[in-house]
Amino acid sequence: MITYLDTSVAVWLAQKSLDRISQPALNHLAALATERLLSPVVLLELQFLYEIKQILLPAADIQRKLEREFDVRLCDFSFPLIANAALDEAWTRDPFDRLITAHARANGLAWLVTSDRRIRDVYPRAVW
Repeated sequence: MITYLDTSVAVWLAQKSLDRISQPALNHLAALATERLLSPVVLLELQFLYEIKQILLPAADIQRKLEREFDVRLCDFSFPLIANAALDEAWTRDPFDRLITAHARANGLAWLVTSDRRIRDVYPRAVW
């Protein structure tokens, strides 16, 4: 089972702010059969957030921390397939939300752990 982390979830995990993540989402992430992945789009959004001082660590540090502490790896799924899937994600103008959702959808309708209500409203395999 493939599961992607949305940007907020990645930050909260890296900070070990598990109280910010719902219990069903934590249970889903803890499942042994779950392959936890980070979209490169999330990595880019994390760097943007760092640059505008919304988070304290640069994206590369968060990525290493998630990999080491939570066995989250960076996904290498084909970007052209993601971009193609994003063409159908007309529900938002936020390029990060659009691409993150498209990434999960393009990769076999994978699970996506997100606190974002708009994503949960449009993506059938969103977990929160």
